[in-house]
Amino acid sequence: MKFLHISDLHLGKRINEFSMMEDQIYILNQILEIAQSKQADGILIAGDIYDKPIPSAEAVKAFDAFLTKLADLQIKVFAVSGNHDSPERIAFGAQLMSGRDVYVSPVYDGAAAKITLTDDYGELHVHLLPFLKPAIMRHILEKEHTGEELPQSYHDAVKAAVGRMEMDPQKRNILVAHQFVTGAGRCDSEDVSVGGLDNVDAEVFDAFDYVALGHIHSPQAVKRETVRYCGTPLKYSFSEAEQKKAAVIVECGKKGQVTLETVPLVPLHDMRKIRGTYMEVTARSFYQDMNTDDYVQITLTDEEDVPDALAKLRTVYPNLMQLAYDNSRTRQNQAVEMTEGVQQKTELELFEEFYEMQNNQPMSREQVGFVRGLIEGMR
Repeated sequence: MKFLHISDLHLGKRINEFSMMEDQIYILNQILEIAQSKQADGILIAGDIYDKPIPSAEAVKAFDAFLTKLADLQIKVFAVSGNHDSPERIAFGAQLMSGRDVYVSPVYDGAAAKITLTDDYGELHVHLLPFLKPAIMRHILEKEHTGEELPQSYHDAVKAAVGRMEMDPQKRNILVAHQFVTGAGRCDSEDVSVGGLDNVDAEVFDAFDYVALGHIHSPQAVKRETVRYCGTPLKYSFSEAEQKKAAVIVECGKKGQVTLETVPLVPLHDMRKIRGTYMEVTARSFYQDMNTDDYVQITLTDEEDVPDALAKLRTVYPNLMQLAYDNSRTRQNQAVEMTEGVQQKTELELFEEFYEMQNNQPMSREQVGFVRGLIEGMR
């Protein structure tokens, strides 16, 4: 039985005020072509289908069209909600869609959905575990009055959820999940929890033949080849500029036999970094062999700012997303900003500034409270 593993579509996403919708529809159609050419029996969608809990009408329309085409091709769908999704919205119409072999995770109530398939090697079970927070599992256990120890960490919550699954270890089992597994490498376009609080150890998934993970945008395996993040189908930050995006083909033979293949995904617009003086990057010899319609980040090394540089550069690079300077002045300014006023700031203020510099967004109220508690505990 053959599956295509994708995740983190983030439909409706905007990057530096550029809508990615056209690029996303393009890549969804490419995924459909791959599923057909590889004769996939099903597609595993490991969360973050949308970029926001309340997605735009355009994003919903694109995903609806994608599911409809898969159903028409008789390719089964197994999808879970991620941390960017609303579990309730993803679960809407689940019972109706299952009639066309489109299976989506219900809102988690203590039992993960399990779909049983059959081929020449017998039964294969696909388990759907939506993004799970410790508070959700604590609420379920408190309501059930089981007397079990309440999970305080993501690891304990996911371990408890896996322990409750109806699973025959003699049969083949696939898990579709959206969590951060300890040891996975991150990039700039992902949500980050302070102190790695969202870590889940890979041994929680030991009983599964293949674990289709979402949440991490860089393609990678964790601890073993069959616990895998496929990564985003598109680049969503310039930290991903050098990555090669791909869909993962998972072929399950008899129990214990899983073969993997990656199929490259070619975007409508690539994402690239460009560096040089203004005269260098605008010279025809520099860009004549380049796709100038790609999304670009340009770092100018001129010592003097170029007047109206953004508008001028967009005549050559219409999808210029970011413009920066790297010269003696900017490097000196960075050094001054790093040292100026340090003595007058509290530990918490310094940590907040560092966090915002690293993540391009301020800390949430909950994160500030957590760090404040840590700092006070060390005094």
